[in-house]
Amino acid sequence: MIDAALRASLCRILGEGRLRDDEESLRLYSGDLYQEGARCAAVLRPGDEASLAAAVREATRANLSVVPRGGGLTYVSGYTPESPGYLIIDTGDLDHIIEVNAEDLYVTAEAGTTWRQLYDALAPLGLRLPFFGTFSGAGATIGGGLSNGAMFLGSARYGSAAEIVLGLHVVLADGTVLQTGQMGVGRSKPFFRTYGPDLTGLFVHDAGAFGIKSRATFRLIRAPARLDFLSFLVPNVTAATHILSDIARDDLVEEIYIVDPVQTRQRLKDASIVADLTMLAKVIGQEKRLLRGLKSGIELIRGGRDFLDADLYAVHMVCAGRSEPAVAADVAAARAIALRYGATEIPNSIPKASRAAPFTDLSGVLGTEGDRWAALNCKVAHSDAERLLAATDAIFARHAAEMKDAGVVITLLISAMSNHVFSYECVFRWFDTWLPLHRSAHPDLSRYTEPPVNLPARALIARVRMEVVDCFHDFGAASSQIGRTYRYLDGLKPAPREFIRSIKALVDPGNHMNPGALGAIAVREIRRKPSP
Repeated sequence: MIDAALRASLCRILGEGRLRDDEESLRLYSGDLYQEGARCAAVLRPGDEASLAAAVREATRANLSVVPRGGGLTYVSGYTPESPGYLIIDTGDLDHIIEVNAEDLYVTAEAGTTWRQLYDALAPLGLRLPFFGTFSGAGATIGGGLSNGAMFLGSARYGSAAEIVLGLHVVLADGTVLQTGQMGVGRSKPFFRTYGPDLTGLFVHDAGAFGIKSRATFRLIRAPARLDFLSFLVPNVTAATHILSDIARDDLVEEIYIVDPVQTRQRLKDASIVADLTMLAKVIGQEKRLLRGLKSGIELIRGGRDFLDADLYAVHMVCAGRSEPAVAADVAAARAIALRYGATEIPNSIPKASRAAPFTDLSGVLGTEGDRWAALNCKVAHSDAERLLAATDAIFARHAAEMKDAGVVITLLISAMSNHVFSYECVFRWFDTWLPLHRSAHPDLSRYTEPPVNLPARALIARVRMEVVDCFHDFGAASSQIGRTYRYLDGLKPAPREFIRSIKALVDPGNHMNPGALGAIAVREIRRKPSP
């Protein structure tokens, strides 16, 4: 609990109902999708930037830590410090789209805006973000994405959220609102990022350790006039990796990703007739010509579920461009690369359906049978991909018997980011009692029976995760969602490490802003206490 006088002051600043300290809220906001952390003292939900800044100033003057939280859909302890008593800043009500400038091609929105909100607002105008969201974009926010390296939709061509942001408003620990990019230049429009040193870059992928994002401006593109899709079966992950890397290097696709056999079969199995018919309407709707749309829809229904009996990897991709000939040329080039590595082309149901409805509900916070999951992600150069796969496979092989006994399954999602980055994600899946965030985010838990507590699986996963994190560290890999899991500071050379610490000391001299984020402390803590 916080001091009564401070509580009253914060309530005056924020307004009625914007401070929560009931037991249910405290438990929900003190954990993520992987584990529950130390208990927060209260949850603040400001309604505007001014009250956010004033509340942060009041809290840090009282020597309390403040921790920003967007959609909360993380699994790396990004907003759960090791010590109790901190304040969670829930940005969910900072969700207004402030300006869409179709002439100068930028959009400004508050940090609690979700990727789906932006997508839905821009689509009727024929506009889009270049990278335009994550799988969890129905609940994930732009502020959280900028703090945590968000990527996926459009990333094979345009990179991550960091590459498309033009400027920010950031609330510092003392309540100062810092504007970056052209937002910080006189009366300029926020159309440009790097006039002078790149202040925006300092606050991107900082895990909220430098400040709380309250507003962001992104560049826009005119939505591609033509889309096409390709899917292939590949005999092994090595061949699939070569296909992905070669196609990414040639800049032929907006998305390309590899899905392992377990996940591909499950995805098709989980679809229903009703869902297929709904998706058919959406696929037809995104086609420019009715006859082509009907043909695509029929292919989706015919090919959607019964072609993946073999234990093979699938490679899916989305091609996009301004004209049909341009996209056809990219499709032909991508197909030639895939066939060169022995791939077999299959109906393109999965990427087509994913683009027809890119932001579904948040049922994905659990597996398709009510199982829990937690991912680890890293990014390496394409030339290091095979070595990385071999190294992580060796870790899983060492623990194969233990994982089988505990009911732990590993699945993979591999993708490309821009034309030069190989992104690897291993996902730990197991049956275990649900956490408060699962209950809050999932739209319908009634379809499942909650599994019992599975302490052996939790302890095993904690140990194996740390081995994988150490493996990533040995590769010098980058990762999304640094939080308190990855060894970010440990991995820096002395000069950049001290520079980062100097920036932290400048913008947050009291270490009030999400203390312990950026990884180094938490890794040592977890090694001493392997069971979450």
